Amino acid sequence: MILSMLYKVTRGLLSVPGVLLRRNTARDAELLVLRHESAVLRRQITGPVRYESADRFWLASL
Repeated sequence: MILSMLYKVTRGLLSVPGVLLRRNTARDAELLVLRHESAVLRRQITGPVRYESADRFWLASL
């Protein structure tokens, strides 16, 4: 019973850094997507937004 409790506490403590890292990674990925969209819009400011296949690949990979 003590081992089971110790296991659960240890597992909980080890999962905290993973959650924190995922939050930062998701935020960074979102910023990269927004920056790329901004670059595409600046490139095509006179007409409608047209994503090229490279742009779609970049957004999908992020």
